[in-house]
Amino acid sequence: MSADLDSYYKKIIEGIGEDPGREGLLDTPKRAARAMQYLTRGYQQTPDEVVNNAIFESDNDEMIVVKDIELYSLCEHHLLPFIGKCHVAYLPTGKVIGLSKIARIVDMFARRLQIQENLTKQIADTLMEAIEPSGVGVIIEAQHLCMMMRGVEKQNSMMTTSMMLGTFRDQDRTRSEFLRLVMG
Repeated sequence: MSADLDSYYKKIIEGIGEDPGREGLLDTPKRAARAMQYLTRGYQQTPDEVVNNAIFESDNDEMIVVKDIELYSLCEHHLLPFIGKCHVAYLPTGKVIGLSKIARIVDMFARRLQIQENLTKQIADTLMEAIEPSGVGVIIEAQHLCMMMRGVEKQNSMMTTSMMLGTFRDQDRTRSEFLRLVMG
């Protein structure tokens, strides 16, 4: 796959009018191919592999929140980065998940070609399925280079998406607590 990607990047360089044979670009197709494979490594992972049985019994039934999980993804429309943070919460019903696994779930889905709306839902759905809590809340705040570097070129724009499942959707008090904890 890497050799194919190398040749595609070489054609892209030629297509924009550059000489892929010039000194600074000689190894660029190879480097770009490796970078793209790294940036999309989420395709090589499944939720089961990421969670890796790190689910533990617990009698805690209070909200668990992980804030400010960094995320880096590529917009599926322009292949340009969007960068932001994700806030995740859930209300356990007998099971909790290892702390690092939440960040790994975020990374797994972020490291695929994405739109932020779907990324938010995928994270929430995966947690709901993995640990069967009474509810899950996910908020993502991100800046999109496809909007900052091209098109309308708005440098200070921030997109916020949320997905509320179970009690986070059905109970205003639970939703309000989550929003207060993560948004200040």
